[in-house]
Amino acid sequence: MIKVSEKAKSKIIELMSEDGFNPETDFVRVGVKSGGCSGLSYDLKFDHAIVDEDKMFEDNGVKIIVDKKSFLYLIGTTLEYSGGLNGTGFVFNNPNANRTCGCGESFSL
Repeated sequence: MIKVSEKAKSKIIELMSEDGFNPETDFVRVGVKSGGCSGLSYDLKFDHAIVDEDKMFEDNGVKIIVDKKSFLYLIGTTLEYSGGLNGTGFVFNNPNANRTCGCGESFSL
């Protein structure tokens, strides 16, 4: 399961609405792909559809879909949002990551 902080929820709702998505019915698709300075990177986008290979969760009123392969890397992750002076954006607090890069957008196991 993936958890969503209050700040991340607020920003997701704001961005979904701006991009023409409905936070009530549409999804946040979270995934992992090869790349980044630590080997794996996070992928985050909005989606209208769910496919058979997806796992669906809802936390804090946010519907999240994850493909089965990515799910193994993301179990227990909390999606947060940082708007501070040190950078703005979504942050993945992933307990499975052994190493992360300085920007926090990639990791390794």
